[in-house]
Amino acid sequence: MGLSTFKGGIHPNDGKNLSKDKPMKAIFPKGDLVYPLSQHIGVPAVPVVEKGQRVLEGQKIAEAAGFVSAPIYASVSGTVKAIEPRRVAVGDNVMSIVIENDGLYEAASYLKHKPYTELTKDEIRDIIKEAGIVGMGGAGFPTHVKLSPKEPNKIEYVIANCAECEPYLTSDYRRMLEEPEKLVEGLKIILQLFDNAQGILAVEDNKRDCIELLEKLTEKEKRITVKALKTKYPQGAERQLIFASTGRKINSKMLPADAGCVVNNVDTVVAVYHAVTEGKPLMHRIVTVTGNAVADPRNFIVRVGTDYAELIEEAGGFKKEPAKIISGGPMMGFGIFDLHIPVTKTSSALLCLTEDEVAKYEPTACINCGKCVEVCPGRVVPARLADYAQHSDRDKFLKNNGMECCECGCCSFICPAKRPLTQSIKSMRKMVLASRKK
Repeated sequence: MGLSTFKGGIHPNDGKNLSKDKPMKAIFPKGDLVYPLSQHIGVPAVPVVEKGQRVLEGQKIAEAAGFVSAPIYASVSGTVKAIEPRRVAVGDNVMSIVIENDGLYEAASYLKHKPYTELTKDEIRDIIKEAGIVGMGGAGFPTHVKLSPKEPNKIEYVIANCAECEPYLTSDYRRMLEEPEKLVEGLKIILQLFDNAQGILAVEDNKRDCIELLEKLTEKEKRITVKALKTKYPQGAERQLIFASTGRKINSKMLPADAGCVVNNVDTVVAVYHAVTEGKPLMHRIVTVTGNAVADPRNFIVRVGTDYAELIEEAGGFKKEPAKIISGGPMMGFGIFDLHIPVTKTSSALLCLTEDEVAKYEPTACINCGKCVEVCPGRVVPARLADYAQHSDRDKFLKNNGMECCECGCCSFICPAKRPLTQSIKSMRKMVLASRKK
């Protein structure tokens, strides 16, 4: 029997060998820390501190401003230096709290909870909400919202997304290898919320050591199975992961809950473990610092708010001048022009490359080869959608299922004409979504 997967997808050079075999390393920030108030999908958090106030590590500095929002906590002790706009990875200036690190790391006291088996479902959700946990795979959707579907009894699968299909990224791999018990316990906590659900640890088969380790840890767990998936990009995309793991399909008008599924990233599940069992809010995450321009690529345990430039310094600096720096992976990350960007809850990687391969090529006319159709996991025609987007033809874009694009970048990667297909489609999708909000 073949490995579980989906139709389409690509096999880019994964670059994971640069960092995957080195253990995670905790680092301590040296300079100021910056906490953008928008580190999640939804309403920005509201500051509950003021300039000049001293704060402790683990102290709440911004409160959730609604149900779809998340609080923010200081990851160091120090003094609030400013509340002002600061640049983030996507290029926007976002209102942020700036804390001057005093280097003492004096911690606030954490509220200890009862064993999670003795907590009610509402108590577990409230703990997760108060801890400020969001989707740490990149989307940043508040986790307590995802774990509060309208009909929880209809949830049949809770999937831990352990695929990590994005090239170069190895943070989930190291987390699974070094702290698998936390992942399994975190999944068990989430399963407490859904009486009729089975847990699935969905792992690509290029992580055979993780599969064997997780199988051993869960061999006596009746509600948890380990699912080996075919190694292929974008196997970890939500729709593709659900199909590969359960055979169920969702589209752009559906939520995973509509198919009886809940999906959470590895780091998110571990954050749930820390919040419920230790009372700790979300203050740290794993960041892969890698690329052929980096002297010592590896994964770091990073405090939210740390400056990207400090991560490069911890990785030994640049051995070659980078031509391209990306926040995230090469397929779905954001090119950045300044290293003075703060690590946020959704910062997965910092990729530094000696060549900018995209900039080397000049796009040419479409040759109607159909390769973009072959690899598209959304089963649309990217070349045509890009044409409609470039001509601002919204009606044809929607008629041809443009909103089913998951912006994975497979079409741009495979296109022999080097057309920026994904970028064009993404721009039109943003316009459509913005108009719907109005």
